[in-house]
Amino acid sequence: MINVTCAIIFVDKKILVTQRGEDMKLPLKWEFPGGKVEENENEIECIKREIKEEINIEIDVFRRLSNSIYDYGTFKINLIPFLANYISGGIILAEHKDFKLLDKSELLDLDWAEADLPIVEEFLKLEL
Repeated sequence: MINVTCAIIFVDKKILVTQRGEDMKLPLKWEFPGGKVEENENEIECIKREIKEEINIEIDVFRRLSNSIYDYGTFKINLIPFLANYISGGIILAEHKDFKLLDKSELLDLDWAEADLPIVEEFLKLEL
């Protein structure tokens, strides 16, 4: 099982979502950005590093949500979600095809990666 962190990042009261590239696993699916936890790295260090590498921004992590475990058939993922606030930097996509800044009410309009769906649903129930 692959341990992967992801972040629901608030940018001026909008939520940052990213679209996977055509050459990635799960091509063109939408997801909360993040990446694999490396050896000798905790989950918070991982999500901050991945967001800096993939999107070129700094974040402040303030809450963890429930993990989402999903079996895609050829690999199994343990997705570890965090809520975070944007701090600084300009968004530059290193791996993703696109990004959007959406209102909470627009999230279900996207074609999500399956592991992200339970996280979207939990997030939509939160009173923030």
